[in-house]
Amino acid sequence: MFSDHVNAQSDMTTRRHAPPVAHRGPPQQALTEEDLLQLQQLLDTVPAPLEPLDVSMLDGFLCGVLLQPQRVAETSWLPHVTDADGRALPAGFDVARLRELVLRRHAELDAAIESRQWFDPWVFELDGDGSASPSEAAYAWVAGFATAMEFFPQLLRLDAQRLREPLALLYRHLDADDLEDADDLIEEIESLEPPADLSEAVEELVRATLLLADVSRPVKSEPARVVRPPRPRR
Repeated sequence: MFSDHVNAQSDMTTRRHAPPVAHRGPPQQALTEEDLLQLQQLLDTVPAPLEPLDVSMLDGFLCGVLLQPQRVAETSWLPHVTDADGRALPAGFDVARLRELVLRRHAELDAAIESRQWFDPWVFELDGDGSASPSEAAYAWVAGFATAMEFFPQLLRLDAQRLREPLALLYRHLDADDLEDADDLIEEIESLEPPADLSEAVEELVRATLLLADVSRPVKSEPARVVRPPRPRR
């Protein structure tokens, strides 16, 4: 549903990323700026015709995987990192370092979601004259999340009423044509005020992720949430 549109956007965002910023998280898990740049470079080495995610799409994809009500096996989701459709890598392709970096981010996001804590989504301000909208910047992250929902839809089979608001906060950054048979969700999206800027859009990505976690990964006692405003993006 999203693969052609997503891959075209992935190419654009890879070229137009602002330099990434450092990320919060456990020191032993969080990727440094150098790690993040290396991860993108490794994804760029995946040979055609495979179509790897870029780092922003990857981040949304990992959140989508981690929000499933049952744990998704690494062997099931990892192939979609190096090809959106999950096609196998060619024999001899060394995936060890790429896998290591991806699993570190997976662990970092897993810990943040489990404890309902703030995390920095890998969303980057687009280069140019400043005319890009918050949705244009957030598109790749949300498209990665939508890719996870396409292949791992168990989350979407849960309480539709509780899913409606957080899904609307995410999917409003996609093109309306991508939302097939989703009249209730479109109605919810149309009721939302657009984010004032990219910082607000990023904060809402985190909020939506944690609201979805309340549905699919409930905790016995609600932990205190740390809601931090996003730092300025370069």
